[in-house]
Amino acid sequence: MEEDLLYSYMNFLNNSKTEREAAKNIKELLDNNGFKDFNEVTEVKKGDKIYFYNKNKSIFAAIIGEEPLYNGMNIIGSHIDSPRLDLRPNPLYNKDTLNMFKTHYYGGIKKYQWVTIPLSMHGICKDTNGNIINISIGEDENDPIFVISDLLPHLAQNQMEKKLKEGISGEDLNILVGNSGGNISKIIEEKYGINTKEFMVSEIEFVPSFKARFAGFDKKVICAYGQDDKSCAYASLKALLSIDSNNLKHTAVCMFLDKEEIGSEGNTGMKSNIFDYFLNELMNKKQENFIGGALKSYMNSKMLSADVNGAYDPNFDDVFEKNNAGYLGKGINFCKYTGSRGKSSASDANAEYLMSLKEKLDNTDIKYQFTEMGKIDIGGGGTISFILADKGVEVVDCGFPVLSMHSPYEMLSTDDFINGFKTYKMFLEL
Repeated sequence: MEEDLLYSYMNFLNNSKTEREAAKNIKELLDNNGFKDFNEVTEVKKGDKIYFYNKNKSIFAAIIGEEPLYNGMNIIGSHIDSPRLDLRPNPLYNKDTLNMFKTHYYGGIKKYQWVTIPLSMHGICKDTNGNIINISIGEDENDPIFVISDLLPHLAQNQMEKKLKEGISGEDLNILVGNSGGNISKIIEEKYGINTKEFMVSEIEFVPSFKARFAGFDKKVICAYGQDDKSCAYASLKALLSIDSNNLKHTAVCMFLDKEEIGSEGNTGMKSNIFDYFLNELMNKKQENFIGGALKSYMNSKMLSADVNGAYDPNFDDVFEKNNAGYLGKGINFCKYTGSRGKSSASDANAEYLMSLKEKLDNTDIKYQFTEMGKIDIGGGGTISFILADKGVEVVDCGFPVLSMHSPYEMLSTDDFINGFKTYKMFLEL
């Protein structure tokens, strides 16, 4: 069972490079496991399985429990967007013999990591007949790939003198797409049916074309693009699908969100009112809504903000405080507070909530660790936890320690993934 879970996870990663693809694949799994579209049901009752598919980029899934919604929910929130390169509105240009696409990076990346690696092209665009089409070029071995060039070391004396973050600038992230001069638009349109005049209103992303692979002689590590945060998303999804819907006390909810990497803004991110709408409509369809009902539900709810954390890396020992670092293979990672330096912009979990979770975990075989992200004044980070905490929900960050986080090829422990699945399942069944 554990081996099957790992292989299904890797398959999910390979087929869910973007938030649109991840949301579509999650919806398909929900459809195949008895969940109903939220908009197609008029009432809900204990044991019902429903989901809300939001603008093809985020999705909420719930199994209705015995308790009224105003007595609280058990919520796991993850995100399905990852750092990448987005196509700019007017991307295509020719420079002498080369055809290039201009890009705008999305999320926190080290720009130098994105040059000279194989990239694939994903998204939606209008075809030459005016129809909206889904694009995926570069994943199949027979497809072309796309690459950003770098300067050869023989001529890179000035570049090598720059600081690491300045060696490649945002304006340098231009993708080689051809060597055909002014004919490239015609080739793109004839071969792929893509209307290049529609690029300005398209959503096209370039992501690493690497496949998920086991790493190491013991195969205890998974290398893949987008494990922040599709690892937590998939583990929580599989946990939701595995619970007994007829023996559930509190309603179990899993969120799969967009835009976390750029602040959770927009109508597919956690800062929007979309989940408030979902909860209010649930209460209406359950015939238990009243003024202040949703707020009472939040006040009585508990949540795991399922997002990854930076794992201890012996190659960069100086930025970690070893007693409080997260280690690959030591289990699911709880982070009591996020933020930076003096806990700026932190969501700081309450002790009583953490005590209750620890007590539950200690009665299982689940491996877990309580950690921080690096030394205090080195940096920091944030998740969606503060957004739900602001509504009164008890929240703690709970995800996986990851090596090379935000890189094109992140590393995650197989043991941690299994322990995470068990943790999420236990939590949803509380």
